[in-house]
Amino acid sequence: MKRIAGKEARFRKHENHCISKSIVAAAKGTGRGIAVEDLSGIRDRLPAWGRDARNRLSGWSFAQLVAFLDYKARLAGVPVVKVNPAYTSQTCSACGHCEKDNRKSQEKFLCVSCGMGMNADKNAALNLRALALSKQAIELASLTA
Repeated sequence: MKRIAGKEARFRKHENHCISKSIVAAAKGTGRGIAVEDLSGIRDRLPAWGRDARNRLSGWSFAQLVAFLDYKARLAGVPVVKVNPAYTSQTCSACGHCEKDNRKSQEKFLCVSCGMGMNADKNAALNLRALALSKQAIELASLTA
C-alpha cells in the first residue's frame, strides 16, 4: 500500500524534474531568462466544484515545478522572474488594449482595438515576457540608483 500510495507523487516529481531541466537548458542555450506566473494562493482563488475538479486542481504540482525551476536556473545562472498573471490573457500583446471581449474562446485571441489575432496562449506568453522584462528593468534601475 505504501509503495502504491506514493506512485503518483513520484511520477509527478520525476516529470517536474525533466520539464524543469529542459526549460532551464533551453533558456541557458539561448541566453534568455525564464518568466513564470506567480500562482501563489491559486487553490484559494479558483473554484473547484465536485470531486473531479478538486482532484485535478490538487494534483497540479505547479509549486514543485517552480521550485525545481528556481534551483536549477540558479545553478545554471539563468534568471527566473515571477510575474502577476492578471489580465495577461485579455491584453493585446501588440497594442496593449485590455478587454474581456478580446478573448474570443479558450484558443483564440482577437483584439477589438487593433484587430491583431493569434493563439490565445501565445498572446498571453508574450504578455508575460513583456511583464518579466519590465520587472527586471525596474529591479536593475533600483539597484543602480
